[in-house]
Amino acid sequence: MSTFGTNSSGRNRNSAGPEEQFLLTERHRNGIIAPHSRGSTLGRRGAGPETGKPTLVAEPVKLTPAWEEKNLPNDELNFKSVTMDQADLEINPPNDRCKLVYLVLVLHGIGTLMPWNMFITAKNYFIEYKLSANNTDVKSDYADNFMPYIGIASQVPNFFFNWLNIFVVIGGNLTTRIVWSILTEVLAFFLTVVLAMLDSSTWPGFFFWITIGSVVVLNMANGIYQNTVYGMAAKLPLKYTSAVILGSNISGTFTSIISIVSTAMAPNDRTAAIYYFITALFVLLMCFDTYFALPLNRFYRYHELLNQKAIQAKAAEGNSRPPYWKIFKQCSPQLFNVFFIFFITLAIFPAVHSDIKESTFNIGPTYYVSVMCFLTFNATAMLGSLFSSWFVWPGPKGLIIPVLLRGLLLPAFLLCNYQPRGVHRTLGVLFMNDWIVLALGVILGLSGGYYSSLAMMYCPRMVEPRYSSTAGMFGAACLVSGICAGIVFALVCPWLVSNLTLPIV
Repeated sequence: MSTFGTNSSGRNRNSAGPEEQFLLTERHRNGIIAPHSRGSTLGRRGAGPETGKPTLVAEPVKLTPAWEEKNLPNDELNFKSVTMDQADLEINPPNDRCKLVYLVLVLHGIGTLMPWNMFITAKNYFIEYKLSANNTDVKSDYADNFMPYIGIASQVPNFFFNWLNIFVVIGGNLTTRIVWSILTEVLAFFLTVVLAMLDSSTWPGFFFWITIGSVVVLNMANGIYQNTVYGMAAKLPLKYTSAVILGSNISGTFTSIISIVSTAMAPNDRTAAIYYFITALFVLLMCFDTYFALPLNRFYRYHELLNQKAIQAKAAEGNSRPPYWKIFKQCSPQLFNVFFIFFITLAIFPAVHSDIKESTFNIGPTYYVSVMCFLTFNATAMLGSLFSSWFVWPGPKGLIIPVLLRGLLLPAFLLCNYQPRGVHRTLGVLFMNDWIVLALGVILGLSGGYYSSLAMMYCPRMVEPRYSSTAGMFGAACLVSGICAGIVFALVCPWLVSNLTLPIV
């Protein structure tokens, strides 16, 4: 009887090459028999040396890497580029447990509008304290020009870098862009806190221009940050873009409440401003920390994996750059909606809304603007964004109708008791009652928060999933464009009420 490892001549089979494995099967013994193949004699029948009965002759079977690769199915070959974690994510798609990713994007939404909200809500600090003729030794018009200048300094860099970031990846990959933009914002707010601690009564001009310069740098960084956050949210399901919008509106409510609390509790304007701006530092540092926590979440990794597969499929087609014009045309109805919503909002808020004087209420000038303007608008805008996560109406095609009707709010606010600083109003006042002003403020906030959320949610869904991130960036750029256009138009509003003479008493 033959034994494993020897042939009839007694030569040891172990002397064969390392890639050869020898399988021997004898009669009445369980074994493995290689299938017949062309050019192979394995399994050939022959006479046994002792009994003459037919037996199977052992032949070598070569298992080479080439054999393995050529005979594996396609799905196993593709699996080589997939980690076990990625495979598990695709087999078992995870849920957003405890809404952690949603809450993180809400926080980043707060961070994206934190610079803008902080400076416009601190209007009284800059105009009545730091730049007021009563508190400085220099007579100037810095107080009158502060709000227009701060609007331009905030939104022009934001506008430019939002659009540029769509076509040119500024600052490297996603992590690099978010990290450096947040750190730049932290340094700018730190400078603002230092300026609040110093007595600038003898150099209001230097204080004015260094504040404007810090706002420019702050919003250059924020333009990249805001655009990147919307692109990141566009990779996720529909409601996560709404989470960023919700956070943006919470940002306004949050800063309004902080402004009121710091004013009420601090002994003077200087201390109130220090507490107020330090709060912004803590929020931005929380945004910084939570960004690095996102890749640890399975739900976020799953959608990031889906997005990467879409990008790889696009690269396999030989087209590495997105078709920007095609994406823009497909999204154009929603891009117009986003633009017009924010144009109307920023034409009214805060420039016109904050200059409406108290008529029938008895709140007092210190809190009238804080409550009637900033708190009312921001709180209702937050509620409007929240409503969009509960129900969605109208659809993408019908959204333009209420968006256009919302334009009637602009003349309505101009016909309130709007008294711009340093301007003699000739246009008659139609709505003197503060309850009407409050109702208009509620409508402005609710409609702005709700319709802007819908438009931003619809925007990435107008294109193929692989282009959703680019569409989200277009939406963010049109959002900032609407803000810039609204701020510029707000500069015209004092001229309108001082030159129009409608017969209204």
